[in-house]
Amino acid sequence: MLFTESAVKGTVMKNEAGIQEFKTVAWSAGPGCHGSCGQKIYVKDGKMIRIEGDENNPWSQGRSCPRVLALKQYMYHPDRITAPLKRVGGRGEGKFERISWDEAFDICEKKLRGIRDQFGAEAVVFVQGTGRDVGGPISFLAYSYGSPNWVQLGLSGQSCYTPRLSGMKATLGDFCVADCSQFLEKRYDDPEYKFPKVMMVWAQYPPATCPDGFYGHWIVDCMRKGGTQIIAIDPRHTWMTSRAKYHLQLRPGTDGALALGMLNVIINEELYDKEFVEKWTFGFDKLKERVQQYPPAKVAKITWVPENLIIEAARCYAKAKPAGLQWGLAVDMAPEATSVAQAITQLWCITGNVDVPGGNVFGKPSHGVTTYPYATEELVALYGQELVTKMNAKRIGADRYPLVKGFRGWAQPDDVIDQIDSGLPYPIKGAWIQTANILGGQAARMRFHYEALKKLDFIAVVDLFHNPTTMALADIVLPAATFAEKDGFRSWWAPLGVIQKTVQVGDCKSDYEINLELAKRLNPEVGKKFPTVKDLINSRLAVAGTNFDEMVAKGSWAMPADGPYRPYRRHERGLLRPDGKPGFNTPSGKVELWSQFYEGFGIDPLPFYLEPAQSPISTPELYQKYPLIMISGTRSPLFFHSEHRMIPWLREKMPEPLVDIHPDTAKQLGIHDGEWVYIENDMGKVRRKAKYSLTVHPKMINTMHGWWMPEEEGAEPNLFGVWKYQINQIIPGPQHSKSGFGGGQYKCTLVKLTKMRDGEV
Repeated sequence: MLFTESAVKGTVMKNEAGIQEFKTVAWSAGPGCHGSCGQKIYVKDGKMIRIEGDENNPWSQGRSCPRVLALKQYMYHPDRITAPLKRVGGRGEGKFERISWDEAFDICEKKLRGIRDQFGAEAVVFVQGTGRDVGGPISFLAYSYGSPNWVQLGLSGQSCYTPRLSGMKATLGDFCVADCSQFLEKRYDDPEYKFPKVMMVWAQYPPATCPDGFYGHWIVDCMRKGGTQIIAIDPRHTWMTSRAKYHLQLRPGTDGALALGMLNVIINEELYDKEFVEKWTFGFDKLKERVQQYPPAKVAKITWVPENLIIEAARCYAKAKPAGLQWGLAVDMAPEATSVAQAITQLWCITGNVDVPGGNVFGKPSHGVTTYPYATEELVALYGQELVTKMNAKRIGADRYPLVKGFRGWAQPDDVIDQIDSGLPYPIKGAWIQTANILGGQAARMRFHYEALKKLDFIAVVDLFHNPTTMALADIVLPAATFAEKDGFRSWWAPLGVIQKTVQVGDCKSDYEINLELAKRLNPEVGKKFPTVKDLINSRLAVAGTNFDEMVAKGSWAMPADGPYRPYRRHERGLLRPDGKPGFNTPSGKVELWSQFYEGFGIDPLPFYLEPAQSPISTPELYQKYPLIMISGTRSPLFFHSEHRMIPWLREKMPEPLVDIHPDTAKQLGIHDGEWVYIENDMGKVRRKAKYSLTVHPKMINTMHGWWMPEEEGAEPNLFGVWKYQINQIIPGPQHSKSGFGGGQYKCTLVKLTKMRDGEV
């Protein structure tokens, strides 16, 4: 197809048939995920007609996931909400009427002002889910309103990335990511890059996901192009483990013990990088003393991983130069996950794989641009120390958990729902819920969340489709835009990217459009500084010396130049510390194996292991009653959390919620392949279709979260079948972590399987 330059604003090219080609970045509703994949959107007569990967974007190099390729079905789905809705019946009745944006904003403004005037701004919680780009607009609205309670409500222990960020911050002073050449425009062909000889893939299945500023297929690229060998740490058998040199099939929740056991081998056998440790680390002797508590034989009994495999894998990783480590969400859900993350971080530190090609390199917001704040320092830079101090005084959980007060800006989710229920120490009266299907998605103790949230005086939900949360709770529903319908930006590591609007669907607005308008109404000073969304975006891009239109003209992305935002060996060049001296951004200026950051918060400065709250060891009587360890939350390229169940192309590939069960276990229970069963514990029971699978250990089962049925009745009591299928009904809480972060019990809950009686399906 031949294209010529177009004069249409924001359009890259246009052909003789009137088809416009837009280059943009996929991050927001649509795929829903964390990715930054370059996409080309083709538009004719104001409607998107197809989408395909942008081969010139260095991040994804022309690749697209199934969710992106199904975007047209998502955008133009007949059930999509395309205008503001007001509830006209009781909560849960499913009765809504269409209203204008002016009326919707008027209602939200009146309700939120009323709560703030009577109870204080802290009486409203601002709730986001994971994924998309909502962190920027929702924190902006929360702080403009004056509420400190920005929260991933339902996500027990904030058990998504935050514990890993904490472990890296405590050790290195900054955040790291496995290096797959993603910071280099020429990627694998750049002569500065070296493929990792070994990649340890810990608690993740990269081909199915693009998590936390990382594109999963990069690891496959390294295997294919560079001969990278894999050490896979996963309780399941997967495509990745089948191609691994070593597969350590650990018991869920025992990651901390395994990491400490590997540190024991590397230190005691003197396989660590002696030059790096001597010059650049602090507290090595204390770490050496601590890991003596975790000899491989002891760790093998805890983790169910054979002793010889622990030793061989540790040697393989330590001897490889360079070696990378890519990790996943299950680390965050381990007990005391901030300590688990600290131990795993120390593996790449003591082996000298810090900010070197093919190791683990520092990830900083590209060009210094903050999309949304990952740490307190970024909050201070955006909003000032005075506001952050004020927010900490009332932030839920800050008085109980020092990390909640001193690291990131989240309220503690388990404490938030408890406070909504109890009204103590102060009442919560309203919720702004954006990109978060709490009931159908992330909420452990889901029924408790349902009952507590019903007590609130006002709930506004921003989403694209009705779901169990909108039906059960919403007073107002505001229609959000997909990434094809909005302007935005992304700076999660690299490259710096912009999302450009290509079409308009109904009366939908972007999250930034919605939140900026409401922020201006609730805080007039906001409007003086940011009259439009473009003004807000440009204010964030200014530090990079560019603006939105310039970025669009460049093809919607830009790589950082050599300096603080681009690897390698920045600690040697004085590019990490505020004072410009060589070293790391820690109190000692070194990699802190004994963390002064944690010590200052009253947390053990050395890593340690804690047994899961439910396990064969900690609760043997419960284990007799419920003899299977349930791994929930399996990722799929078809669905993002609780999204996409209504999209035909995606749903036909997985029409029903499955539970993977080892054939030997199934036969012992008299369960047939394809039979509907209950997954049960003391909290209740949930329906699943049994699938015989050798991917799971005989003592475990594996199932996906986020299931509800858009085709079923949405009004109560059914709520799209959420009470039948939502696995988080039987996930206990609160979190298992004294730091307040991590330990959500999503990966190691004890359950049993029972057959359904005739007529129950």
